[in-house]
Amino acid sequence: MESDFSSSLDMDDEYEKFIRRMNPPMVVIDNETCKNATVIQVDSANKHGILLEVVQVLTDLNLIITKAYISSDGGWFMDVFNVTDQKRNKILDEGIINYIHKSLGADSCCTPSLRRSVGVQPSENHTSIELTGTDRPGLLSEVSAVLTDLKCNVVNAEVWTHNTRAAAVMHVTYESTGSPISDPERLSMIKKLLCNVLKGNNKTRGAKSVVSVGDTHTERRLHQMMFDDRDYERSVDDLLDENLRPNVTVVNWYDKDYSVVTIKCKDRPKLLFDTVCTLTDMQYVVYHGTVDAEGPEAYQEFYIRHVDGSPVNSDAERERLIQCLEAAIERRVSEGLKLELCTSDRVGLLTDVTRIFRENSLSVTRAEVTTTGGKAVNTFYVRDAAGNPVDAKTIDSIRQAIGLTVLQVKETSENPKSLPQESPTRFLFGGLFRSKSLYNFSLIKPYS
Repeated sequence: MESDFSSSLDMDDEYEKFIRRMNPPMVVIDNETCKNATVIQVDSANKHGILLEVVQVLTDLNLIITKAYISSDGGWFMDVFNVTDQKRNKILDEGIINYIHKSLGADSCCTPSLRRSVGVQPSENHTSIELTGTDRPGLLSEVSAVLTDLKCNVVNAEVWTHNTRAAAVMHVTYESTGSPISDPERLSMIKKLLCNVLKGNNKTRGAKSVVSVGDTHTERRLHQMMFDDRDYERSVDDLLDENLRPNVTVVNWYDKDYSVVTIKCKDRPKLLFDTVCTLTDMQYVVYHGTVDAEGPEAYQEFYIRHVDGSPVNSDAERERLIQCLEAAIERRVSEGLKLELCTSDRVGLLTDVTRIFRENSLSVTRAEVTTTGGKAVNTFYVRDAAGNPVDAKTIDSIRQAIGLTVLQVKETSENPKSLPQESPTRFLFGGLFRSKSLYNFSLIKPYS
């Protein structure tokens, strides 16, 4: 069975490479046309997931996508992106420009598509641990303590929390050798103990731990893990507070068999990646779309169908799509106080820091842990155990315990959900879909 699946993947990959050789992708990077952004145009043979591949490459380079125009109707894909660096400057670095050409242009046709997909891939550097469970104060501290007791060193990690659920992807090595953990008995013990920690006292929602010697695209994998964990299912209390949720609508354009998804929310880094990732993983294809994120609000409009060619065809499917997009927008949101730790790496560092957080009744809402060249750079977003802003005296006490020069307060994040509900439409097709004449002729039918 596994050999048949592997053979099928190899055949699909060879066919895709053949198509790409016959119709090689073309990338044009233009710094002249637009006054305040670099324009990147990508033309390629169309396939499911191609839009996400392009957005993922740009996002991984920490580029800001200020505008985008998407068209992939038929067998060809054409996208235009206006991008800047983090300082809102054009992209002039030859290294970045060459990387974009190599990753998205003709040379990419020689690279297997599985390299860009989500899945386990061989890694010689670490063992990957995926965790999902019910969020609670001190959870990251408990997980870190278990790994330290098992002689595991956390070299990289990313943790998200949303709607009472938590997900993490952690890269660990043997404490003594710095090599990946491959012993089956040790891996089984890690899974068992971490599952026990994640379950806690929760009897109604499950917990899951997966251990593998491999790599994934961490952020996309976190989206998939939380989606599988159904973090988009809201409680009755959350449903009552609709005015604070992202503005996501879905209507059908029956004349063209499209469903039109419109998203309005406060702009933030990687927002387009998060929404396109979710549409792709839910098996929707974006045929046309426009994105405008030049102001404080982001506007996204997508013309989609399911991979089987059908639009959204029921109220239940529409509601699920809206909930999943709302969750995708909210997962990465960093509510709370931002703390940055920078110091020499050592075994047990994450355990010690998160233990101090827990002892001071702080809850970690999101975390990014990286280790490079013997240096640990960790970012934590924290609130008190009740979900309130952290008291200044508590932060002073924590910084004294960890080190005033080691732990820095960076900023207090704003509440990203509070935003105006109505704003002028700037979409390429926005006026068309809000035209009263189209509603009068029943070309578009909003769901009731």
